[in-house]
Amino acid sequence: MMTLTSLGLDGVFEITPQKFGDARGFFSETYNKSSFADAGIHLEFVQDNHSYSAAKGVLRGLHYQLGPRAQDKLIRVVRGSIFDVAVDIRRGSPDFGKWVSLVVSADKWNQILVPKGFAHGFVTLENHTEVVYKVTDTYSREHDRSICYDDPTIGIKWPFSAAEIQLSDKDRNAPRLSAAETFE
Repeated sequence: MMTLTSLGLDGVFEITPQKFGDARGFFSETYNKSSFADAGIHLEFVQDNHSYSAAKGVLRGLHYQLGPRAQDKLIRVVRGSIFDVAVDIRRGSPDFGKWVSLVVSADKWNQILVPKGFAHGFVTLENHTEVVYKVTDTYSREHDRSICYDDPTIGIKWPFSAAEIQLSDKDRNAPRLSAAETFE
């Protein structure tokens, strides 16, 4: 059993799995293919990823893979919390360039589903944050792309200033949306 809430952009959902606890701890099905199918989500996940960030303010994104190796992503946090963002980069979409955000945390026990056609990124809100996520295709360097996290045409309101954010060289040098390869 899970709760599914639309975040306002086509296919982007907050998913909160049910959690059963007692004095020993808890149990939760964080993914069940049949439950997802019953909710109208038919995805075949093929890889799990796990990232660890030692400090708050670590920003990863905005990342995506072009077709035919595009990825749907199911993201959850097992320790700490993140400010998670999905940006619609489907050129024909009425929501092209729009973004939604969600705080995903171990405490809230929620997840975010980011479909193909969206760039994805997050910034850690706490030290020692661990993020795990499922994807529907494996990594492909040839199809891997990114967009600048602070592109003013997108206008994401990150919870940290540029001086407080830690970036990889890849993310620091990512192109703006107007220059990026996107989905038609």
